[in-house]
Amino acid sequence: MTDTRPLGADEAAFLAAARSGDPARFALITERHRRELQVHCYRMLANYEDAQDLTQETFLRAWNKRESFKGHAALRTWLYRIATNACLDFLEKRNDRTPVPAGLPGAGSEVLYLQPYPDRMLPEDPQESVVARETIELAFIVAVQHLPLRQRAVLILRDVLGWPASKAADALELTVASVTSALQRARVTMREQLPGRRLDWRSPATHELPEDERSVVKSYMDAHERNDLDGLVALLRDDLRFAMLPEPGTSVVTAKDAVDGWVSGGLFQRGHDDWRCIATTVNRMPAAVLYLRTPGDPEHRLFTIAVLRIVDGKIAELTGFDATGKPWLSLPATL
Repeated sequence: MTDTRPLGADEAAFLAAARSGDPARFALITERHRRELQVHCYRMLANYEDAQDLTQETFLRAWNKRESFKGHAALRTWLYRIATNACLDFLEKRNDRTPVPAGLPGAGSEVLYLQPYPDRMLPEDPQESVVARETIELAFIVAVQHLPLRQRAVLILRDVLGWPASKAADALELTVASVTSALQRARVTMREQLPGRRLDWRSPATHELPEDERSVVKSYMDAHERNDLDGLVALLRDDLRFAMLPEPGTSVVTAKDAVDGWVSGGLFQRGHDDWRCIATTVNRMPAAVLYLRTPGDPEHRLFTIAVLRIVDGKIAELTGFDATGKPWLSLPATL
């Protein structure tokens, strides 16, 4: 695989490290690419812990293949190629990494292995940050999971990373014609999964939350802390899409039905009505972290993180995740 570019300092340093056989020197050079490679693996896998593992696998494969790097391609390109194929190898061996039927009318299918991605781990590289929000939001990550594996890789390499067809073909050991065909089919599926959404992910997109989104999150947290059920209903769209992962059961419900369902499940009832909340962001999306204090406990304990998609001042999608046992979210265990 070749790029039409001269040998850069990064590539020269990598070649020297590879020839030295010094793993510490090798790690120092490759480590600077960790965050962007991990985001790439996350887009392929939709699971933060898997993405961590496959990023480490990428570096292990790069070390084992270090003598094959001749500097004809950019180091970044070479590492992305290894990461992409590591993810494909992983997915081909797993039968639990595909969307499953939701089992509810109108809910389609759901990605039970989906995990939130902490914003603090997103890369600072401008090449990545200009597209970070629209290609890291949960809706995009879920939509990508509906693509066959090669189509998924092609879409990410071509439409997200902006690789030319020839480079993507080389990375995946496909013909240019195959890559072009796969991309066309992938775009059709993405339009079906993301109706009405802009699909040009390479144009600049801000990753700062608008004021109206911050305001809705604050109102959502205030309603929880006051056990204001009418206030919660007022914040939700009537075509709300709600999921609590990893439990199955994504549903499309009215605002009132959603709140009634939470109450019937025990929330906002005695013993589950003493809330404290903090605001955060994951996947470049607004989120509320909910802490619950049960009777006899002096502290509010980490309970759930609710990731919100806000449209026209109301919550259109609410994806809840069990926030416990996820140290990589860096959330305080108690308040």
